Amino acid sequence: MSKSLEEVNASVNTQKGSNFKRLLAFAGPAYMISVGYMDPGNWATDIAGGSKFGYSLIWVLVMSNLIALLLQSFSARLGIVCGKDLAQASRENYPPFVNLFLYVLAEIAIAACDLAEVIGMAIGIHLLFPDVSILMGVCITVLDSFILLYLLNKGVRKLEAFIICLVGLIAVSFFIELMIAKPSVAGIVSGLKPFIANDEALYIAIGIIGATVMPHNLYLHSSLVQTRQFKRTPLEIKKALRFNNIDSAIALNLALFVNAAILILAASTFFKEGKHEVTEIQDAHQLLAPMLGSTLAPILFAVALIAAGQSSTVTGTLAGQVVMEGYLNLRLQPWIRRLLTRLIAIIPAVIAILFFGDSATGKLLILSQVILSLQLGFAVIPLIHFVSNKKKMGEFVVPLWQKTFAWLAALIIISLNIKLVYGSIHEALTNSDSAVLMSFTVVPVCVFCFIMLLYVFILPFLSKDVLHKKTEFHEGFIPLQISEEKSFKRIAVTVDFSSSDNKAISRAIQIGSIETVLVLIHVLESTNAVVYGEDAFDLEREEDFQKLKQYQVQLQQQGISAEIKLGYGNPKQSIPELVNKNECDMLIMGTHGHKTLKDLLLGTTVESVRHNIKVPLVIV
Repeated sequence: MSKSLEEVNASVNTQKGSNFKRLLAFAGPAYMISVGYMDPGNWATDIAGGSKFGYSLIWVLVMSNLIALLLQSFSARLGIVCGKDLAQASRENYPPFVNLFLYVLAEIAIAACDLAEVIGMAIGIHLLFPDVSILMGVCITVLDSFILLYLLNKGVRKLEAFIICLVGLIAVSFFIELMIAKPSVAGIVSGLKPFIANDEALYIAIGIIGATVMPHNLYLHSSLVQTRQFKRTPLEIKKALRFNNIDSAIALNLALFVNAAILILAASTFFKEGKHEVTEIQDAHQLLAPMLGSTLAPILFAVALIAAGQSSTVTGTLAGQVVMEGYLNLRLQPWIRRLLTRLIAIIPAVIAILFFGDSATGKLLILSQVILSLQLGFAVIPLIHFVSNKKKMGEFVVPLWQKTFAWLAALIIISLNIKLVYGSIHEALTNSDSAVLMSFTVVPVCVFCFIMLLYVFILPFLSKDVLHKKTEFHEGFIPLQISEEKSFKRIAVTVDFSSSDNKAISRAIQIGSIETVLVLIHVLESTNAVVYGEDAFDLEREEDFQKLKQYQVQLQQQGISAEIKLGYGNPKQSIPELVNKNECDMLIMGTHGHKTLKDLLLGTTVESVRHNIKVPLVIV
C-alpha cells in the first residue's frame, strides 16, 4: 500500500531548531482541518440557530468543539503512531464489503460538504457582485480547481500558509462584526446551559454537530500529520503527538470563535428584533447593514464567506484523495479528483436553484450538514477502535478516560441521529401520499445502514483477529523469485530526434545483449498522418524516415542490430500497437520535459502507453 498523500508525505523537516521552532514546523495540519469547521454549511446552521433560538444553542457549539478536539487528536495519533490514515487502517482491518460501504458513505459526506462550499462561495460572489447570479456563481466555482493544483505543486507548506491566511481573514472579519453588533454578555453565558426547545431545535442542533465534527476531517487529519518528518523513536513520537495536540487546540478554538461569532451575530441582531425566520445567508447579509447601521458589516460578511468556501474546498479535495486512495488503492490526478468532486456537488445545486430558485440554497446548506452528521458514526467508531487497540498502538494507546469520553460522544451523536431519522420517517409515513413507496425504499436503506453501523461497532469486539490480521505496511508481501530468463531479445525505443534519444538508446544498449534487436519507433503526428495513416506521403514523413535510417546505420556500424518503424496519428495509440505488433519484450521511452500546465493541457503519453502494453516500461 502506498503512503498517504505520497507526493507530500514526510516532506516537512521538523527536527531542527528549538522546541518553539519545532512547534512552528508541526503547525499547519490542524489549521487545514479547522477550515472544515467554519465552512458555509456552518454559517447556515449557525444563522438558523441564532435567529430562531437566540443564544440557547451556544452550548451545542461548545460541546461539538470539545468532541472535535478529542476526535481530531485521535485522528492525528493514528497517523503519527501507525503511519496510516483512517481509510488505510479501515481497509486493512475490515472485510472488503464493509470497506466498500464505508467508502461510499465517505464519498457522500465529501459530496455533501462540497455542496455546502459550492453554494456558499456562489452566494458570497453574488453578495459582492450583485450582477453575478447565484447560478452563475455556482458555475464559476469550478475554476478554483486550478488554485488547488497550483498550490499542491508548490508544496504543502505553501498550501497551509494560504489556508492560514484565509482563516485569519475570516476571524478578523467576524471580530469586527461582533464589535459593531455589541452582543449581550449575559445572553451568551445563558446559552452555555444545555437546552433543546423542540424538534426544530434538535434538527438544527444535529446540523451544527454535523457541520462542526465532519467525518472527512478525521480521514484528512490522519493523513496530513504524516507530512511531518521526524525520527520514529518513542521520545520523538511523544513530542510529535504533543506538538500536534497544541496545534489542534489553537486551530479548533479559533474555529469555535468563528462559529460562535456567527451564531451570536444572528442572535444579537435577528432574534433580538423578532426576525426568527432568517435562515438564508443572503437574507442575513441584506439585514446586517440596516440593523447594525454599518455598511462595512455586510462587505466583511461576504468576503469572509468567500474565504470560508475557498479554504474548505481545498481541504475537501484532499480528503477525497485520501479516501479514494485509502479504501480503493486508486489514485487520480488531483485536478481530475477536484473536478469530479465539484461536478458531483454542482449538479444538485444547479437543479435546486433552477426549480426552486435562490431560496432553496439555505435549505440545501442545512440538509448537507445533517447528512454529514448522519455519516459521522461510520467514521468515528472505526477510529476509536483503532486508537484503543493496544496491539496496534503499543504504548501510545489512548488513555481509558479519553476512550470513555469518545464512546460517550459517539453515543450522543448516533442517538441524536437515530431520533432525527426515526422522527422524519414517521412523519413522512403518516402524512405522505407516497408512504408505500417510502416503505419499500427509504425504510430498508435506513435499516440496512443501522445494521451496518452495529456490525462496524461489534465486529472488533467479537473477532480481534480481524483487526490484527494485517500489521505490515505492505500487504500481500511475496518473497522474491529471481528469474533466470535470458536478456531481452527485442527492445523498442521511442525517439523524437531530440537530445533525449541519446539517453534512451544508450540505456537500451546497456540493458540488452549482443543478440538484442533495437526497434526504433517514431510517430508522425501531422494532419496528413492523422487522416491518411500509412498512406500519408509528405515531406515530414520523408525527413523523419531518413533520420531513423541514420540512427539505424550508426547502430549497425557498431555491431548493434536495429529496425525502424514509423507510427501515425496519436502516439498514445500508435506506440502500444507497434510494440505489440513487432513482438517487443521491453519498451524504453525518453521524457518529454512537460511540466504542470503542459501535462494538464497535452496529457502524458506515458500514462496511456503503460496501460496498453504487457511488457516492462523503462522511463529515461
